[in-house]
Amino acid sequence: MPVRALVVDPSAPAAVRLAEVPDPVPGPNQVLVDVSHASLNYGDLNDARSGRVPMGAVLGSDAAGVVVQAAADGTGPVVGTRVVALTSGAFAERVAIDVGALAKVPKGLDLAQAVALPVAGVAALRSLRAAGLGPDKRVLVTGASGGVGRFAVQLAARAGAHVIASVGSTGRGEGLAEAGADKVLIGLEGLERPVDVVIDSVGGPQLVAAWNLLAPGGSVQSVGWTSGEPAVFPPYATVGPAKSLTSFVIEGDTGADLAILTELAAEGALTVEIGWQGSWDCFDEAAEALRGRRISGKAVLETASGELHAPGPSPRG
Repeated sequence: MPVRALVVDPSAPAAVRLAEVPDPVPGPNQVLVDVSHASLNYGDLNDARSGRVPMGAVLGSDAAGVVVQAAADGTGPVVGTRVVALTSGAFAERVAIDVGALAKVPKGLDLAQAVALPVAGVAALRSLRAAGLGPDKRVLVTGASGGVGRFAVQLAARAGAHVIASVGSTGRGEGLAEAGADKVLIGLEGLERPVDVVIDSVGGPQLVAAWNLLAPGGSVQSVGWTSGEPAVFPPYATVGPAKSLTSFVIEGDTGADLAILTELAAEGALTVEIGWQGSWDCFDEAAEALRGRRISGKAVLETASGELHAPGPSPRG
């Protein structure tokens, strides 16, 4: 039987439309999951328009739901287990998922909150880890009002770092001090002391400015490029004491990191902010709000099999 899914279609307003696709057939180390919630990332919008995901293919990376068929090789969760996963083709009513790509969702954590964690949470956790996060570090998080940014602020503060959150406007900075930011800035205005770690989601001129603020031995992790602008480094900007600018991508199994993130969220040690929540029938609305930077935190889509709310911005947004 076919299932409904959000597939890439360049002729559609947001380059995505609802369609029917074949019911997935799981491999021996995959579970079959009935998806109730999915999370929309800025990168998904770029994937739909850039050709990285071919026309007619199912979009998405973040999915949460219930296991309806266990893995044939005996690994992974049993039928009835609530899970969250980072997997390709996540925006479908039913998805076959590698057991290494998912984690059980603890009691007390809603699937709508859990599904906000895979791409954004894993990117924040792994980029901070790669940069050498420690309690004595000064950490700058750009695009701090977005999904990756808000998680990075919280995780860095939890590790004892001095956290500086950079946002595009005063309104976008709401809640970041409560999340653990020691300082909230508009752009990089007022930041003069060097920083040890930069988690950058903006790119463009702000990436160049952040590089210039980096202390010797420091690291910039480039996890996104929402500005869409080129980064032009002046002559000799990369000549001097050793420091690094590192490209970032999520690779390999993510289940262990998802387990860490979901446990933190269930304990209340990691807050998940949902700025938009509604039916995936309203995908165009969610995409427009995300691209227009009118969402703080995450955008969560509900499939037809989920508990539907009124479409549009949620009361939490």
